[in-house]
Amino acid sequence: MKVWPVAWRNLWRNKRRTMVTIAAMTLALCFELLYAGMLPGYLRSMEEDVVEMEVGDIQIHALGYIDNPTIYTQITDVEGVLRRLEEAGYPASPRVLAGGLAAAGKYASGVVFRGIDVPRDAEVSRVHERLASGNWLDPADAHGVVVGRTLAETLDVGSGSEIVVLSQAADGSMANDLYIVRGVLASVEENTDRAAVFMNLNALRELLVIPDGVHQVVVRRPADVDLDTAAAIVAALAPGLDTRDWRQIMPVIASMLESTQGAIYIIFFVIYIAVAILILNAMLMAVFERIREFGVLKALGVGPRLLMSLLLAESGIQTGLAVLLGVAFALPGMWYLSEVGINVGALGGTAAMGVVMRQVWYGIYDVGTVQGPVIMLVVIVFLATLYPAFKAAYMSPAEAMRHR
Repeated sequence: MKVWPVAWRNLWRNKRRTMVTIAAMTLALCFELLYAGMLPGYLRSMEEDVVEMEVGDIQIHALGYIDNPTIYTQITDVEGVLRRLEEAGYPASPRVLAGGLAAAGKYASGVVFRGIDVPRDAEVSRVHERLASGNWLDPADAHGVVVGRTLAETLDVGSGSEIVVLSQAADGSMANDLYIVRGVLASVEENTDRAAVFMNLNALRELLVIPDGVHQVVVRRPADVDLDTAAAIVAALAPGLDTRDWRQIMPVIASMLESTQGAIYIIFFVIYIAVAILILNAMLMAVFERIREFGVLKALGVGPRLLMSLLLAESGIQTGLAVLLGVAFALPGMWYLSEVGINVGALGGTAAMGVVMRQVWYGIYDVGTVQGPVIMLVVIVFLATLYPAFKAAYMSPAEAMRHR
């Protein structure tokens, strides 16, 4: 008996059941293919937004600074650290950080000053791209600053407004000066929105009387180096300093990303279990409807292995058709999601743990994205078919022929 031609004819003896089974597998596979690319795309974009806005892949601080941040705890050999990092292919940017007060008119608010090296910072951060109005910092404009969105609303200032800043200088004197708001940021991150005042590194050093050191060095890793390896290399290039990757700096977000990754597999499992139940039900119905037929086949000398092969071939044909249809239907959606994406900005944008995510959500699709759901579907269908196939193959011919 030729198994595959007979299996094909058997399938279309009950067209409705066959088409419903294939449609269910097709729909499940199509959904899984789209979902399999969208969730990793979301996770990657979220990680990139955390890393690229301000945090960086890795941060370097003087020992003790993170536990007790003061303007006196500084990285002193900053030029040496930067030189070694850049020679190793790790873009890095120094920052000076300090707390203080900003006032404009009758309004005042506590702020965090962030002095940055503008050209270098553009290599490790995209915060300069998040302007809602005005312009980014100009190294030639020592008295120009950029403020966070919420801070601008609190102080009632905009581009061109004047603000007075007040802080404690490193020499114990009172640091104060007048600055001009060059630009206002769009939403970046809760703390940045509420309190950040960005200014030129040398301008903040002059204000705080800090001639040499910095408080933080933000580092980006090469694209082909994983985070753990990069962190170990950076730590070796900055001996005697506190080197931490972004997951150590923001453990809550890192934990959330890991748990979301686990949720992907749980959803995959639930959907395919539902498909398995459907396949099991369909195959059991196919077996019970044809018990007398199987009894006749066994009486004519068809062995258990051949009969089991016949039923597995029927499920294999249905699965193959479902895979072809599922991939074909999913391809336009995969192209759209990877090239155009979903504009969540039109829905008001998204935020997680205070970090504002990018406005367009893209999927990530490659050969591995397609292989995973397809292989999982094939395995689930095979396992769901084993029991009815085994039952049909090893039933008694006499008992089967008497079945009504």
